[in-house]
Amino acid sequence: MRQPDALADLVARATARLSADPPGDGAPTANPRGDHDLDGADAAAVPERPHRRAAVLVPVLPRAGGPSVLFTVRAAHLRDHSGQIAFPGGKIEPDDPSPADAALREAREEVGLPAEAIRVLGYLDPYLSATGFLVLPVLGLVDPEAGLTLNANEVAATFEVPLSHLLDPSQRRIESAVWRGRHRRYYAITYGEFRIWGVTAGIVNNLQERLFP
Repeated sequence: MRQPDALADLVARATARLSADPPGDGAPTANPRGDHDLDGADAAAVPERPHRRAAVLVPVLPRAGGPSVLFTVRAAHLRDHSGQIAFPGGKIEPDDPSPADAALREAREEVGLPAEAIRVLGYLDPYLSATGFLVLPVLGLVDPEAGLTLNANEVAATFEVPLSHLLDPSQRRIESAVWRGRHRRYYAITYGEFRIWGVTAGIVNNLQERLFP
């Protein structure tokens, strides 16, 4: 597939398969995707406390070599998930009109992307983290001319990964670790010096399952 066609194909698939409205208005669904997917349907793997709502932007950029996806490296001094790879995002605030607006706000605050430079393509499936966040991923097409201004309080660096690499099943593996006394399994993707894992890799996996089954 020629590279311009790869971008057009992504947009067409997103338009056909993703909803422009948040699932359940952002409320927990009966069967969200999540860290527990690889551990089976054991209810104990799903946090029982009320879910905290969050939203992330999955930013796709048109590039000459094909679409790429932007990731952030979280600042080392942050209390939660310091130094990990993530999508721009955070908690949904009461005054955010929608989860998509929350994701766009966070993208502006974290990496300086203006909302007008992003075309929202739709929502991926809600993702429930083991820490109790119900994350609503928003797929967005970013103007390649938009510059980045990183908020050093939250983001140490950014990098891009070709979409073709992320969609290659051979680049995605399942790892495991003991966390809070439970043996947990999770997806991991390596790209050069970067290791994408956990919720972020799980959202990438969902992107493929929804758009490129």
